[in-house]
This record gives sequence, structure tokens and C-alpha cells, in this order.
Amino acid sequence: MRKIIILSFIAVSVFHNYCAGQTVFTKDSLAEKMLQYQLSNGAWPKQLADKSVVDYRLPLTKELLQKIKKTAIDHATLDNGATTREITGLIKAFKDTQNRAYLAAAEKGIAYILSAQYENGGFPQYYPNKLLYRAEITYNDDAMINALLVLYKVANKQEGFESINPIFVSKAQTAVEKGIACILKTQVIQDGKRSIWAAQYDQKTLKPAQARKFEPASLSTSESVAIVRFLMLQPATAEIKQAIEHAIHWFEQHDIEGYRFDRIQDGLTGKYKRQLVADSTSTIWARFYHLEDNRPLFGDRDNTIKYNFEEVSEERRNGYAWFGNWPEKLIQKDYPKWKKQYKIQ
Repeated sequence: MRKIIILSFIAVSVFHNYCAGQTVFTKDSLAEKMLQYQLSNGAWPKQLADKSVVDYRLPLTKELLQKIKKTAIDHATLDNGATTREITGLIKAFKDTQNRAYLAAAEKGIAYILSAQYENGGFPQYYPNKLLYRAEITYNDDAMINALLVLYKVANKQEGFESINPIFVSKAQTAVEKGIACILKTQVIQDGKRSIWAAQYDQKTLKPAQARKFEPASLSTSESVAIVRFLMLQPATAEIKQAIEHAIHWFEQHDIEGYRFDRIQDGLTGKYKRQLVADSTSTIWARFYHLEDNRPLFGDRDNTIKYNFEEVSEERRNGYAWFGNWPEKLIQKDYPKWKKQYKIQ
């Protein structure tokens, strides 16, 4: 009986706190860490001021909290999933806990994404930091597409984003429209036909641009797959349909059959090396292709471009994803499904 009375008292107390706007919500440990890492402009860093990588598995020690506090907004970025990852995580945490601190932080992050977009629809890798290649329109590592996917969910009130303040909906819709226009403008034209996309573009001229020394201006297969998948979410206008079909055709024409990219152990040194291995069951694509003649190409630390993978320095051969099967599922499953959805022959 006493237990029932105590529980009833707790329930009444929570009710009164709710009425007073003081409800004590449950907490999500990961979301709580995300709140600590959020920068003053609403974004998140991928690295802290001391260049250590953001790792949510680490406990929030006094030392780590001091490092976070020293990290300024010049570290605000969309690179490697930063900011978009946290926004998505906080939306999920809010759905699970109804803790409005998580929703408020997510909305602040969305406001940051909106502020980072260029008038031409593109998104930089970092904002407001414009050093080196950080201001370029960046498809690399899906930075721009990740940003557009968040805004797409806001605009369409999907996957928990229906909880976002309605004032963001029309803004997100406009931003997505501008982003799509930028995507269509930046699809590389070869001999009058659309091909795929580069990983970076000059933010003013919209011409393919170089990022790091080993990331030359070139066609980029991995990033282009993500772009095509994003376009497949949109209504199939004539221009979007053409962009998708031409990209798929390019992928089909420039695969590398009979090889896989694998880590092989050297019998003498015991070290693992990444190399192309003959495999009749495998189909891969190079990460980068020449903008005009579609030759696979490979950048290096000394800013040189190689057309033979074996000529790349050992450090870069083993330290970058030069080949992969990124377009395979897109061609075999996603594209046929998209065609069926829009009854495209």
C-alpha cells in the first residue's frame, strides 16, 4: 500500500512539474555528449583544436571538456559526416526521450546548414573557415549530399524531423531546390553528354577543382553514386531523369572487370599491401577518372598525377580507397527500382 502511495505521489509531482514547464526528461548518453561538442554557431567539428578526432566513445573527462571548450567555430564542418551525423542522432534521441534540449540543438544545427549554403546551391566543406580548399563546393565524402539529405527530411517531415519547428520547412524546401539546381549544373559534360561529377568544385566558377594534393580535379565515382541516389529521391523531371540515366550509362561504360582491390600480405616482410588482384568474379571502378578522356588516375603526396596505380607512392597506395564497387548496387538494384517506380522504359 505504501509503495502505491509513493508511486502516486511521484506521478502527481511529475504532472505538476510538467504543468509548470519543468518536466524532468530522461537523458540519452550519446546525445548528452553531442551537446557538449556543439559549437557556438550550431555546427560540430570533426577534430578539436588540438587536432584530436571527435570520438563519442570517449568519456567526458575534465581534460577533454577543456579541449572541447578551446575548439572555435573555424572547426565547424560538414566533412566526414560531422554536423549532419549529430543532427540525425539528436533527432532520434529526442524521439526516444522527448528531451527538448536535443531538439533545440538539432534545430541550431539545421540553422547552421542553411547558413552555410551558397547562393548557387552548393555547400562548402567548412564554414566559415575558407582556408585552402575548404570553401570549395564539396561532394567529397558526401558532405553536400549529407547536408541536403537532412534538409530534405526537414522539408518532407520525415524520420523524426516532423518535430522540427515549422519555420524551417519552407527554408529547407528552398535550400533543397537550390541544391538540386547546383547538382545539375555541375554534372560534367563530355562531348555534349552528361557524365558523372567531380568531388570538388570552385565555389564561384562551378568548375571541377583540386582538394588535397592527392585529390586532383577529376570525375569521382564514389561521390557520384551518392549524388545519383539523392536525385532518385526527387520527382523525376526531364532534367533529373536525364542526369540519372546518363550517369548510370557512364558507370556501365567505365567499370573494370576481372579485378578486385584487396589487402595482400607480403610473404617476406609480413606487411599488408593494397593492390589489384585478378578475380574473374569481381567488377570495380577507379575512384577518380580523367575529366575528358576517362582514364583512371591517381594523385600523390607530391602533387603529381599517375595513370598507373603501381607508380603511386607506397604510402598513398595503402592509404586511400583508389578502387571500389560503389556503383554496383546502384546499377543492379537502385536504378531498376527507380525506373519501375516512374514507369521508365
